[in-house]
Amino acid sequence: MAWQFYGLDDIARQLIKKQTQESIKESHKMRTAVAYGLERFWGEGLRLEKEPQKAAFWKETWDKLVEILACADIDIPKHNSIDPKKEELWKLSREEQQIALAVLTQLCDSLVWWTQRYKNIL
Repeated sequence: MAWQFYGLDDIARQLIKKQTQESIKESHKMRTAVAYGLERFWGEGLRLEKEPQKAAFWKETWDKLVEILACADIDIPKHNSIDPKKEELWKLSREEQQIALAVLTQLCDSLVWWTQRYKNIL
């Protein structure tokens, strides 16, 4: 498979520009959550439902990941279509899980960078 440019940095910049000063702080937590896997990252959007702006940021980031991975022919469900009881994320092959985590890691690294860039501007 050849290297493919997916525009992760630009996607991250667009995600950050939509956020409030309070919600962009979540980017650091997102980067940390990646280490615990796809399910943990996905679940943070649910955990934050009492804080709608933060939850929306997590969910929007997940849904961007879905779009990016679709370009690589890796299908993961959008955030609102995952049924936690069915463990849909565990149906991915080990290779697909590793690719998804690598892409999510890079996306979150870019989110953190843009957070630092925009933290005094937004």
